Amino acid sequence: MSAVIGQGPDLALIHGWGLDSAVWQPLLAALAQRFRVHLVDLPGYGAAPDDSADFTNTAQAVIDALPHPVTLCGWSLGAMLALRAARLSPEKVKRLILVGATASFTQRADWPAGQAPEVVDSFAASVRLQAQPTLQRFIALLSQGDIRARAISRTLTAGLRQAPTPDVETLSRGLNWLREVDLRPLLPTVTARCLLIHGENDSLIPLAAAQCLAKTLPNARLEVFAAAGHAPFLNDPERFVRLLDDFHHAPASP
Repeated sequence: MSAVIGQGPDLALIHGWGLDSAVWQPLLAALAQRFRVHLVDLPGYGAAPDDSADFTNTAQAVIDALPHPVTLCGWSLGAMLALRAARLSPEKVKRLILVGATASFTQRADWPAGQAPEVVDSFAASVRLQAQPTLQRFIALLSQGDIRARAISRTLTAGLRQAPTPDVETLSRGLNWLREVDLRPLLPTVTARCLLIHGENDSLIPLAAAQCLAKTLPNARLEVFAAAGHAPFLNDPERFVRLLDDFHHAPASP
């Protein structure tokens, strides 16, 4: 499920929907100087077999496959899985880093800070017709609003072309999780220290979603990347790595 690079405290990187662990490639050289980095490929991505597990079982499988204690760093859907894993096995998760994160990707009657259900349904229909063009459209959306949108799109498109395309069932299952999963009831019970990193102009997950997480998670703080979209770690990799390093070495609050 994961490749390992570097030496130091254990840091697991969990990718989001549609793109495998290669999305972290621009950060690896710097992170590997500070951490033992575990590159997690979710089921059906990269070389990971598709075991067709549900959301909670996938989160449990991720944490069970890692050493502990570990710092979990999840992006987008990966952040939701990291949150769930931290609640399932609090003794194993030392710290949480949630990037472009939300407790509910989809809008609900009492939750406007998400995507309309029909947007997710549109992606699900497109995936079943043409997976590769749909992933390219997704890259354009996650880069939208970022001052470095063109460079980020080029980087992610190159990675997309080099990696095997996840099959339709893998992609559809992930979209179903994004449509259905609502982690808001769990937030007050997550005890791990948490660093939230979010793009100011994120068009997929509004900044308001991260602001809600910062208020509801007991031990969280929020860092906003100005003029960044849904992939702030690609907008300013140096700042991102520095934040992770500082967060790891910061003393725990009394």
